[in-house]
Amino acid sequence: MGTANVELMKQAREALAGRWGLAIGNYLLYGVIIAGASSLPNHTGNVASLILGGPMMLGMVIFSLALSRKQEARSEQLFRGFRRFGIALGTYLLMMLFIFLWMLLLIVPGIIAAISYSMTFYILAEDESIGATAALEKSNKMMYGYKWKYFCLYWRFFGWFLLSILTLGVGLLWLVPYVEVSRAKFYDDIKGAAEIAALSI
Repeated sequence: MGTANVELMKQAREALAGRWGLAIGNYLLYGVIIAGASSLPNHTGNVASLILGGPMMLGMVIFSLALSRKQEARSEQLFRGFRRFGIALGTYLLMMLFIFLWMLLLIVPGIIAAISYSMTFYILAEDESIGATAALEKSNKMMYGYKWKYFCLYWRFFGWFLLSILTLGVGLLWLVPYVEVSRAKFYDDIKGAAEIAALSI
């Protein structure tokens, strides 16, 4: 079932060592852009959020993977998703649509769908030839047998989230990089497991 979540979190902290300032600054920049877009008046904010959501998410994932892998991480990477604007936007809209449709059934199926598609933008970040539907399908297959593990990874951050709320949100400056780099570690871990399984067939 892959590397234990507690170990992935430890690896995330090691990857962030000496680069917390870089991580905090860039995730804050990402948050300000997304929040700024959504706060535009009337329906403009909703439209702007939809348009920016995909490219910005792809850029954030590229940045997170660079941090996780101890590679060069730069602010420019946050905007790299705009180089593939069409595929990033299309994937984001499809993913939101699928999750929404599952949510219409019940909350739990919606959460399961969100977890199933959680690796989609990591897949896009590493494969420029893949399409939106194929990336979603690949994420769904990759997460088979790992959904509960992914949920438990997030649950481990719940206490930290409560503490961040008590600090009026200041703690989120450190929590968001910790969560995102842990997610990137999770992706690399299950990707490696999938590659080993494919070789053994």
